[in-house]
Amino acid sequence: MFSPNRKRGNLAAVLTPNAISSYYSMIYSLLVRLGLHTLLAPISIFLSLLAFAIILTIIAMAFAYTFGWVERKTIARMQARHGPTYLGKYGLLQNMADVIKLLSKENIIPKNADVLFPFILPVVYAIFFLILFFVPFGKYFIGIDSSVSLIFVFMLISFVPLLLFLAGWTSGNKFGAISAQRSVLMLLSYEVPLVLVVSAVAMLSHSYSLVSIVSAQNNIWFAVLMPIGFVLFFIIMLAELERPPFDLREADNELIAGWLTDVSAPYYALALFLDYTRMFVGTLLISVLFLGGGDGPLLPAFAWIMIKVILLSFIIMLVRASTVRVKISRLLRMGWLYFMPLSVLNMFITFILFVK
Repeated sequence: MFSPNRKRGNLAAVLTPNAISSYYSMIYSLLVRLGLHTLLAPISIFLSLLAFAIILTIIAMAFAYTFGWVERKTIARMQARHGPTYLGKYGLLQNMADVIKLLSKENIIPKNADVLFPFILPVVYAIFFLILFFVPFGKYFIGIDSSVSLIFVFMLISFVPLLLFLAGWTSGNKFGAISAQRSVLMLLSYEVPLVLVVSAVAMLSHSYSLVSIVSAQNNIWFAVLMPIGFVLFFIIMLAELERPPFDLREADNELIAGWLTDVSAPYYALALFLDYTRMFVGTLLISVLFLGGGDGPLLPAFAWIMIKVILLSFIIMLVRASTVRVKISRLLRMGWLYFMPLSVLNMFITFILFVK
């Protein structure tokens, strides 16, 4: 097991694969004699998930910070303004200054708010962060590969409108209550078409696994095979993520900030961070379900999926800057009179052309 070169201080010979394997076997044999070998599997799983969570946290924070700045500059340019310019080159440090300012303020819970109100937003963020564990960033870069990951992801997403309804209802002000009512109306209008479009994707790929769905798009993307489903899913995800023109829960010219009207600065900072994390998750799901995930030539899979996420995020920013907020009545009309029939039509076309 030990090389003679070790006596001469040659560390490279000691760290060869055979030597490392021998060290591991020696440690494992020792654990077996002590009866502790059964702890290896849980510990290794925990450490791998912890490492994956740390990497995801860094990626999500980098995305939120970068696109927070990009969105401000993009909207400013489209409105003939300069946007952030003073702090750092091109105003790159403006978001850092805003975060420091918001987090340095006192965290005050509204007097009329329910005792559960402060805990709802962290739960919502935890849900979106958990979804990232099921998204295949590459062939091997995935936290949890499950045969029913598609069902589990959208089951988690379906809880978000209900939690935001509770956030508005327990906020203790009338604007939050109206926001909660709009949350339920929006849930009824676009959740059913969303489920139908996702069912068509599962039907086309013959699987509920996100990894299998990506693999099924090696030859051609589902966005090409299901253009109606792709456009529907993109629009519905805008509503799901509360991105303009579907940000009706927080309509500033009607409800001030909706369920966030009376919250203090640190809580509001978490809500802003959640906004960009949700956009990151939403664009990832669009990329995985319709654009082949990490499929692409030359570059690694992770690079390709991030390129697609960046392009989709930029399109979402352009939609925000170039459209006006729709009325709640128009959103309901769109959901029931347009999204629902088109999602059913998309499912029938998919079944007849590709499944039957």
